[in-house]
Amino acid sequence: MPPQITDRNALDRQRKRALAAPVDFLHEVAITEVHERLELVNNPLERRAIVGWRGDLWGAAFPSAEIVSDDDRLALPQGLDCVIHAMSLHWSNDPVGQLIQCRLALRPDGLLLAIFPGGETLRELRTALAMAESDVTGGLSPRVLPMGEVRDLGALLQRAGFALPVADLVRFEVTYANAFGLMKELRAMGEANALTDRLRKPTRSGVLERAAEIYANEFPAEDGRIRATFEFVVLTGWAPHDSQPKPLRPGSAVARLADALGTTEEKL
Repeated sequence: MPPQITDRNALDRQRKRALAAPVDFLHEVAITEVHERLELVNNPLERRAIVGWRGDLWGAAFPSAEIVSDDDRLALPQGLDCVIHAMSLHWSNDPVGQLIQCRLALRPDGLLLAIFPGGETLRELRTALAMAESDVTGGLSPRVLPMGEVRDLGALLQRAGFALPVADLVRFEVTYANAFGLMKELRAMGEANALTDRLRKPTRSGVLERAAEIYANEFPAEDGRIRATFEFVVLTGWAPHDSQPKPLRPGSAVARLADALGTTEEKL
């Protein structure tokens, strides 16, 4: 069994609380990114499913798509043209398993498009919290979900058996009045701390106050505000099909690289 980094019960509780007064802008940016990428695909990809927890937003953006909860076992129908994994893969305890399930649900040459926060997301908050907790308590505790780098995350597609894998980044900054405003919005996004190894008692007020002070000093924005980095990783892969381009067999080249570059080849 994969390591249980995420406490799914805690995550479900946080998501339910967030729906009372949700903050939607991250999902809205993600929806725009997905739309732009789908417009570049010549295939109509008519039969779609969306994996995620904000079915209200994503269902409105893709009215014909079937919405599937991001449970450990995905209730995906078979023979899909396209699966969109929407802002949930970063919480999965088994991301490769999730991607494999998506591939198995796709028809040959069907498209997977997954979008989720990447490694630079909330780097300022992670730094401020770590420094504050070290200053106040002399130790560190898990507070922000670890997020992978694009190279490692792109390799997940290959491990899951996708052809023509591509991973790219979208990065942007948002400003807030202070660190408390940012943390409040994270709760309203359903993105607060749901780590299995998180502290099971309220964070000391001194830690939060020190974190807000460090944040304001180290990561200022204009007009006395603070800046927060958000980064999306976008994974694109295709279910294998015979019509797709294949890499050349090693040793099958008919031209020398040195000739193409206009240089002299030196033997070592």
